[in-house]
Amino acid sequence: MAIKPQLHDPSLLIGHNLIDGKWQGSVSGQTFDILDPATGDQIGTCPESVAQDAECAIAAAAAALPAWRSKSGRDRARILRRWFELVMENENDLTTLIIWENGKAKADAAGEVTFAASFLEWFAEEAARVYGDVIPHSNASMRVSVLKEPIGVCGLITPWNFPAAMATRKLGPALAAGCTVVLKTAGETPFTANAVVHLGERAGIPKGVINVVTALRNTAEVGAAICKSDTVRKISFTGSTRVGKLLMQQSSRSLKKLSLELGGNAPFLVFDDCDLDLAVAGVVASKFKSSGQTCVCANRLFVQRGVYDAFLDRLKEAVGRFRLGKGFDDGVTHGPVISPDAVRRVSDLVDEAVRGGAKVEVGGKAREDLGPNFFEPTVISNIRPGMKIITDEIFGPVAPVMVFDSEEEVVDAANRCEVGLASYVFTDSLDRATRVSELLQFGMVALSTGVISDAAAPFGGIKHSGMGREGSKYGIEDYLTTRTVVLGNTNKGSYRQMPESKLQSPEQHWSVPEQTLPTALHPESGLQTPPPQNPLQQSRLMEHAPPFLAPQF
Repeated sequence: MAIKPQLHDPSLLIGHNLIDGKWQGSVSGQTFDILDPATGDQIGTCPESVAQDAECAIAAAAAALPAWRSKSGRDRARILRRWFELVMENENDLTTLIIWENGKAKADAAGEVTFAASFLEWFAEEAARVYGDVIPHSNASMRVSVLKEPIGVCGLITPWNFPAAMATRKLGPALAAGCTVVLKTAGETPFTANAVVHLGERAGIPKGVINVVTALRNTAEVGAAICKSDTVRKISFTGSTRVGKLLMQQSSRSLKKLSLELGGNAPFLVFDDCDLDLAVAGVVASKFKSSGQTCVCANRLFVQRGVYDAFLDRLKEAVGRFRLGKGFDDGVTHGPVISPDAVRRVSDLVDEAVRGGAKVEVGGKAREDLGPNFFEPTVISNIRPGMKIITDEIFGPVAPVMVFDSEEEVVDAANRCEVGLASYVFTDSLDRATRVSELLQFGMVALSTGVISDAAAPFGGIKHSGMGREGSKYGIEDYLTTRTVVLGNTNKGSYRQMPESKLQSPEQHWSVPEQTLPTALHPESGLQTPPPQNPLQQSRLMEHAPPFLAPQF
């Protein structure tokens, strides 16, 4: 029997926009329904925002920027750290919200909460480590300083497949850098992000630093308002390549900085020298996590001929042990896909492949008896080049398996796609692993593991998979600008420019006021006058310092 969702803290279920510290409706007065993908039942409503809501949110973020960016990195770090702690303290409620509006199984949803919290923890640590630089100038009398500064107001647009983690992976570095934000969440899953942001408020984030606007039907209108705004200086978007290109075009008018994490079509290479059980576990983790609805899903499984049959048998056995059902039910390993449209798309891809000669080994059909959005975890073989099931991003629980003979052949096949986000390689040969990882045209390569994402690892792709990186020490750089400061005439009045007649003896230079010396040292010094005030002069005369003034390390 399905469990009715209940929150320990009902105040975390918030169906409003957040603008300038106030949870409120849209100026349009309209709302949209959020549905449980496992049942089709209504969870609640959220504001159907319009461009004017986005503009108000942008204005609030701009007003909050001076005070937030002026805080020290350590001040921001303490707030982010407390936010991390609050997310973990409310793990059960956030897990419930993810299952409820996204459909994930319990283990998947709980794992996302921990993953989401890890970005807040990581960037709390990075906030105090935004370093600049000092560069030698070609002119000896000049200095070059490099400062890293927050870019300003940022527009963050997140998808529905990881409603908590995609929010924190963007919010964490933005706030750590000193930026303020407007967050546009996915219309399918707004409640989780609202709860996470509310916990940020409890952690001490000032009003206006984070603003949230929700929309479903008006998503394009709200997104365009954010991208076209001259006030917004940075866009971070996770979603499809098609939409990413549109947002890039809209942002070009104001020359915004962009981070785009777009579509993927990940190859999964299984060589005949690898541990097959490890490879199967890798497929389970990378292909079937979140019912195949991740951008780094293993979309094309290439298996070397010598182990093809053995691998296929083990994969079929593993997938056959999955239990499909509602995420709140005990024992369920995999939940629904997000919508009826997703079911139709996956069904069409499988049907087209079967008509072309492919063979369904496990699964292969929708399960209307379970609910409107269920599709069986599927393994399909005899895949031929050109089939849409391997040229398109599936975004569902279907694993197409193909055979290959040579390393050169499989690398060429893997690279034959427009996108380049994630890739996976299973081999016990270090030489091959090194060689193939350098030949694959993807932003990320996982060797002997199906898990590629971590807060410490830079996440992002190449080609049509986008630009920029999220997570890691590099993730915060996308929210920073570089300021160059050139200082001239640093040698004016320095020791080397003084006429020789003006120079004092080393003893005179190192005379200090009586009151500044320890009593025990007075008899030895016999010095009565203060040291030179020019720092450059002082540093050059350090070699003449009496022993009692020598630095102690």
